[in-house]
Amino acid sequence: MTILIDNRDVEFDIPKSIFKDFEDASKVILEMENINDEVEISVSFVNDEEIKQLNRDYRDKDNVTDVLSFPTEMNYHIEGIPVILGDVVICLKRAKEQSEEFGHSFERELVYLFVHSMFHLLGYDHIDEDDKVLMRKKEKEALKRIGIFRNEG
Repeated sequence: MTILIDNRDVEFDIPKSIFKDFEDASKVILEMENINDEVEISVSFVNDEEIKQLNRDYRDKDNVTDVLSFPTEMNYHIEGIPVILGDVVICLKRAKEQSEEFGHSFERELVYLFVHSMFHLLGYDHIDEDDKVLMRKKEKEALKRIGIFRNEG
């Protein structure tokens, strides 16, 4: 598994442990989904201006959001080449605000946003209520398996 990290928001320090947390979360989610292929995921940390622009350009929503997911449309696998799942874009300022709002660590919020986005990359959504219930259940199970619980770091 390869996780490519691009920090484009220099105002925030990313916890060093986040890289291992993302790797652990990826392993758990891929195991939960019975995916054994080598995969690649891109994660970009951005400021509120950049995520607002992306949200406007790709979702027609002119506001800051916490995370965006851009799954690839690859339906094939070439031996020896990782399956590119897609791109995760996390707004660090919004993640920090949410961690304070929900009373848990910045790291926990970043991991939750990554887990949430990973499920989007794998085709899950939360537009209708049944899909939302399923996705939330999977998120909770993944967070539990990696040892990150609500209101804990």
